[in-house]
Amino acid sequence: MKTKIALFLGLLLAANVSSADLKVGFVNIPAVLEKAPQAEKAKKRLEQAFSPRDKQLVAQQKEIQTLQEKLTKDASVMSESERANLERDISNKARDAKRAQQEFSEDFNVRRNEELGKLQRRIVEAIRGIAKEQGYDLLLTDGVIYSNEEIDITEQVQKKLATLPE
Repeated sequence: MKTKIALFLGLLLAANVSSADLKVGFVNIPAVLEKAPQAEKAKKRLEQAFSPRDKQLVAQQKEIQTLQEKLTKDASVMSESERANLERDISNKARDAKRAQQEFSEDFNVRRNEELGKLQRRIVEAIRGIAKEQGYDLLLTDGVIYSNEEIDITEQVQKKLATLPE
């Protein structure tokens, strides 16, 4: 038992001696994502691609709301068949709008995830470039509870991302 403890302490001391030569850094990925110029461009591409469909969904909702207001207002003066037709029309339009909203959400999420994946690959590329250029042995990201500001290279990653081509 004593030999195991001695061996463990020996390994621990050896690790501490060799770790003195290590260059370690930390990257705050959420901060990089927030300030990356590519993130803003991706957001604009998503808005441009999905804005027409979003406007169409809003128009559908307004149309349904207008029909519901008409039903509420005029139900007492409508014939039974007119009221039933209007209720059916509202129900059909609401179902179509709900389906369109779900499709929109799914399509948007797929596209957003594609854009995020591209950006994450760019960030990893920038981090690896800095690691090689500056001789880092270890770079850490998420899951870090504490990091000294001296090893935080988040700002450098942000600057490097700004220089990478689209």
